[in-house]
Amino acid sequence: MSVQAAIYPTLINSAPATADDMMPLAFSGFAHFTAMQVRNRKIKGLDLHMTRLKQATLRLFGMELPDEHVLRSIRLAIANGPADQSLTVTIYSPEGEFTAKSMEAEPAILVRTGLPFNGPSGPVRLGIVEHERFLPSIKHVGEGAKTYYLHRAVEQGFDDAAFTDRHGRLSEATIWNLVFWDGRSVVWPKAQILTGTMMGIIQRQLARLDVPQRHEEISPADVANFSGAAIMNSWTPGVAVTAIGSSTLEESKPLMDLLHNAYQAESAFGVP
Repeated sequence: MSVQAAIYPTLINSAPATADDMMPLAFSGFAHFTAMQVRNRKIKGLDLHMTRLKQATLRLFGMELPDEHVLRSIRLAIANGPADQSLTVTIYSPEGEFTAKSMEAEPAILVRTGLPFNGPSGPVRLGIVEHERFLPSIKHVGEGAKTYYLHRAVEQGFDDAAFTDRHGRLSEATIWNLVFWDGRSVVWPKAQILTGTMMGIIQRQLARLDVPQRHEEISPADVANFSGAAIMNSWTPGVAVTAIGSSTLEESKPLMDLLHNAYQAESAFGVP
């Protein structure tokens, strides 16, 4: 067993994963997951992660897994790894895919851990591409389009890509939620998107702090009307965005302070 594997455990159904266990997952595209950062063996927004897993398991597999089964795997991975780590929970069918057998099998729980990460420092510039994710409300695997469009954006001189839908509305970026600032309110794009766990944390803490926020349809032409923008995911509550397509933005300190302060206001808890 390598030093990396010994330090950062990988579990399937709460037991150490073997190479044979992992082989079927190498080409698996019918699964969903949630990713989180563990600090001092505690997690922020664990309730949001659990809700995401429960809803997606019901949607993809037509059944629910007991919370205790999922929590046990997370708890064991944290207990047997460093105090600070990245942790991903993937729910998949042990029967694989492209078979009707996967409709009846109880899903398995894969927990992978690795080095902690706080995301890029930024700022970032986003290219624009029209793309709508399959089942956008689910954080599922097998999304090659995200990497494909990231590469195309980099070739065009950007750092990453933002998506517009068939109606011309900005929705999300490759692995990020988008957020805007109009100088007074936090503005979230109104479109079919994956509601990130970080987004959920920020929204409820901004509400607690009485910071105005709203959802509205935003087109690429509307970007120039905002005084700031950012991206966020499980790594970080906010990385400043200074361009979306041909529109440029100032790096907004008020927005960045709001996002990071909201995240700091969220309590972290050990896994029960």
